[in-house]
Amino acid sequence: MVRTTTLTAALAATAALTLGLTACGTASDPKPSGSDGGDAALTVAASATPHAEILEYVRDNLAEEAGLDLDVKVFNDYVLPNTATESGDVDANYFQHRPYLDDFNAKNGTHIVPVVDVHLEPLGLYSESARALADIGPGDTVAIPNDTTNGGRALKLLDTHALIELKDGAGQDATLADIADRKGLTFKELEAATLPRALGEVDAAVINGNYAIEAGLNPEKDAFAREAAEGNPYANFLAVKEGDEDDPRIGKLAELLNSAEVRAFIEDEYQGSVVPAFGAPRD
Repeated sequence: MVRTTTLTAALAATAALTLGLTACGTASDPKPSGSDGGDAALTVAASATPHAEILEYVRDNLAEEAGLDLDVKVFNDYVLPNTATESGDVDANYFQHRPYLDDFNAKNGTHIVPVVDVHLEPLGLYSESARALADIGPGDTVAIPNDTTNGGRALKLLDTHALIELKDGAGQDATLADIADRKGLTFKELEAATLPRALGEVDAAVINGNYAIEAGLNPEKDAFAREAAEGNPYANFLAVKEGDEDDPRIGKLAELLNSAEVRAFIEDEYQGSVVPAFGAPRD
């Protein structure tokens, strides 16, 4: 059965209330019905692109033969998938990388854990007005994601390409306060999902790969600067609430997401804009 549901920001208030009631729970809280395996549908929250697209490929081409009933719910932000997983409204999620999850758990008292890495979306620097990286300089405004981990990731990218200089020792959670030399640039911190729409209002923006793709941008062709894939700690993974890692349905999905068929789908569908990054999550 084909089932894909889109949940928008209209559910934010409900999710926030749910989190308020559940954030004090622990991994020993009762699991939702069916989470111990069996024939119940496995509901996974995901960002639209490429996460839901990859899950839909699995659902439509691989899941039935594996005995998995997969239900994909599409979310349009980086908060609700985790709060819905914590509360048990969904069984798992697929949208985030380890630095973001670690920061989210610490700030929200949630208990989400990674299961298996699937892909990497290289972060890129885009502009509607500049023709080359060298055109971006003093007096220009650059927009970056306003969440801690992706903001630091963006600053690292700018530092790597000499648009700014970070202080010695600035790590993956670098902030604007860690910039030693802005080289004349002004920064605007915005929610990651809004960055493609802001391109017309700023001189350049550092955009997450999934949002770039949704906006019709190709990270491989359109970005002036792009993260390297090798050794990158920002692989996106399947995640569950702690205690649900051994759910047989999760095991089936994890295996399918790391299959040769999914590798071929990612490589053919995204042509380098999304890169397979299979294996156990980094600590």
